[in-house]
Amino acid sequence: MAHFFIDESLRAEDCPVGAVATITGAEARHAVTVSRVRPGEHLLAGNGSGLLLETTVEEAEPGRLALRVDSARNIARPSPRIRLVQALAKGDRDEMAVQAATELGVDGVVPWAAARSVTRWEGQKVAKGRERWRAIVREASKQSIRPWLPEVADLTSTKQLAVLARGTRMLLLEPTADIRLTRLPSIDDAADAADSQATAARDIVLVVGPEGGIAASELEMLEAAGAVRVRLGDTVLRTSTAGPAALAVLNAALDRW
Repeated sequence: MAHFFIDESLRAEDCPVGAVATITGAEARHAVTVSRVRPGEHLLAGNGSGLLLETTVEEAEPGRLALRVDSARNIARPSPRIRLVQALAKGDRDEMAVQAATELGVDGVVPWAAARSVTRWEGQKVAKGRERWRAIVREASKQSIRPWLPEVADLTSTKQLAVLARGTRMLLLEPTADIRLTRLPSIDDAADAADSQATAARDIVLVVGPEGGIAASELEMLEAAGAVRVRLGDTVLRTSTAGPAALAVLNAALDRW
């Protein structure tokens, strides 16, 4: 079952074992015309919100894919959540980071207009850029068979990140930091589950700067809001690789891997 297709209209209550689930629109057209899915094949389907179906194709027509449900699972959203704040970067380096982070299990991505970002989303580019990131997240989720689609947030300023830092455990990836990410106190000890505010504080936010790094004024603002500087090692990684590398460390620390 190498193929995984996502249709947000699928609902768990409509997909018991033995039922026929239907995928329509662009996703069905892609399955039939590009992936060459045919009746009798087995494939995976989901709705991007935790539903994962193992199915047998009963009908494959352009624009409509009828699937008999062989098994159905509802997979819980990972906790704590990990979000990647990725500074806009020139070329496609920010997009490369988003794609790799999605494949590695990030729960959300936040586009950041950092002070040193060469690329800028302005005017119509704001909506266009977010839709581009959403498309990247969707395709990467399908490739890695992820039941939950990571959320792509609105374009964010440094001031808005400071607000976010007050309710999360924000880690600033900074090559000159004294603390290694691998030496941080246990992530699981970061919050007390006694109340909803503490539960939200368990969310982890990784912040990656642009090519020129995070500006000193931004570091000071975010640290004042509770963020912590961390480094990955003794080398300096590109903006396209720093986030995914840090995510891999957290996956191991949180027993996701």
